[in-house]
Amino acid sequence: MLVLIVVVVIALPLAGAIFAIGSKGAYKGIGGGPLSIDREDPGKADEGGSAVARDEVRQMVEAANFRKERRGEDPVDVDAEVERLMNAVHSEDPELREEIRQVVIANNERRVRRGEEPLDVDEEISRRLRAIDS
Repeated sequence: MLVLIVVVVIALPLAGAIFAIGSKGAYKGIGGGPLSIDREDPGKADEGGSAVARDEVRQMVEAANFRKERRGEDPVDVDAEVERLMNAVHSEDPELREEIRQVVIANNERRVRRGEEPLDVDEEISRRLRAIDS
């Protein structure tokens, strides 16, 4: 009986305390190994981001060219098309401008229903286009 009391009163709380102290960082490491997506260095992501984007755009243009050739159409110059797409200025696209206008007008209608002040449509369109272009 004395052994049982010693185990319950001394050994179990001591073991619990040791476990709690030893496993402090265990939950922080779950899902974060060397192959984890969250382990990227933010500085490296900005440097290689445009190169990765350029490679992906090139792959899409090459795939589109392949499909065009299979249909018997004339392919486009891959390098010129990649440059055009990477340097596209969205603020000059009238269809995109109209689509954003419709979204802003719908948002303004919801804001008015909530009792909020509507946004200036042209100013909001310009702000959103600047955000896309940057």
